[in-house]
Amino acid sequence: MSVEKHPAPPGPAAEAAGPGRQAESRRAAPLSDDTKLAIEIRSLVEHGRMDEARERFAGLVTTHQRRAVRIAYQYLRDAAEADEAVQDAFVKVFSHITSYREAWPFEVWFTRILINGCLDRRKARARRDRWFAPAEEAAAESEPLESASAPAPVSPEDRLLARERRARLAAAINKLDGRQRTVFVLVHYGDCTPREVSAMTGLNESTVRVHLFRAARKLRTLLGGKA
Repeated sequence: MSVEKHPAPPGPAAEAAGPGRQAESRRAAPLSDDTKLAIEIRSLVEHGRMDEARERFAGLVTTHQRRAVRIAYQYLRDAAEADEAVQDAFVKVFSHITSYREAWPFEVWFTRILINGCLDRRKARARRDRWFAPAEEAAAESEPLESASAPAPVSPEDRLLARERRARLAAAINKLDGRQRTVFVLVHYGDCTPREVSAMTGLNESTVRVHLFRAARKLRTLLGGKA
């Protein structure tokens, strides 16, 4: 199993400095509600008001959990492991909230931590697979993709067809090159704009758009010319 490399989240100094103008433009942009909440939580933690900080942090979890599970599942293809990866990401975010700098929107900072955690899990799985036979994959193609698709069909036949379509799409996405897969997942399952993906991955926005175009073209080919 090949696993793509992804840049680690920037440290506080890099976030504060950034590439000059880019960091300045991020600071000049209006802060999102979740970024404001993250700043408030950071202040509470810095002043030792941990109970209040945890209570406020629940708001960030509520805002980002569903989207985070969709992203994690696209990397891990296992519902239980995706849930664990998301919970680990939230724990890591809260543990390091004092290092958060609002030069990066909270959503960008959190998503980079989540993706890096998923990639670490994929690497660990690849190491395990060298020693153990892989388990059957039939049951891994269900839950999180339900939330990213249309409402559940009513008849058993429709459910079977929908499951087969999701399985084909999942298999096709997994055949994309590493960066193409990352960009496609973040845009179509993470509801991110190309500009946000650029901030998360360190790629130029134009490069993100090229990867997105190539990913969509390759998927159409893999799926027999159907969108």
